[in-house]
Amino acid sequence: MVLAVVLTVSAIGHCKSTKLVASVTSPTYSGQHFKKVLVIGMSDNPAVRTDFEEAMSNRLKSAGIHAVPGYNILLRPKSAKMDPDYLKAQIKEHEIDAVLVTRLVGVKNETTYIPGQAYMPYPYYNSFYGYYSHVYPVVYTPGYLVHDKTVRVETSLYGTSTPEGEFIWTGLSETFNPNPKKIDKAIDAVVQVVVEDLQKEKIF
Repeated sequence: MVLAVVLTVSAIGHCKSTKLVASVTSPTYSGQHFKKVLVIGMSDNPAVRTDFEEAMSNRLKSAGIHAVPGYNILLRPKSAKMDPDYLKAQIKEHEIDAVLVTRLVGVKNETTYIPGQAYMPYPYYNSFYGYYSHVYPVVYTPGYLVHDKTVRVETSLYGTSTPEGEFIWTGLSETFNPNPKKIDKAIDAVVQVVVEDLQKEKIF
């Protein structure tokens, strides 16, 4: 199970709830630019995979990159698993010089107990009945539980000039309390923070 959890079980309401918590560029990267990038979303959910690959490809295209969503050239079973030889053949046939692949790293759920508070409204001392009505009994706010979810997704870029694929860049994005009803915004937020960092590093 990979990208499916972050984009199916959850979604990001706004980019402010999504951030890139870490990224690494290969020390051997020499500044080469890529002409044709294959985008692969690793997910067991075909619909989610397609939506992600399309969103990322469109974002890269808007930045002047020739991006190809994986669903355009790759035949994948429901498991999303592919034969490496078939994948290499497709990359060669379509003259792909870089692959951008995204996967789910993990989902962390936390529950925090917020204790209740005892407090008194401002006392009305002018009369007994005023005091009694507004002050007694002490008002008590019961404690409650806060449930938080943090979703982490890893995105990596590899060049295809070497037989095994050369590592170029990887980034880890983190989403706090995603909204399960807004899958499109989940995808867009992850795509945005990834592409922004790639541009900052002058890779794209």
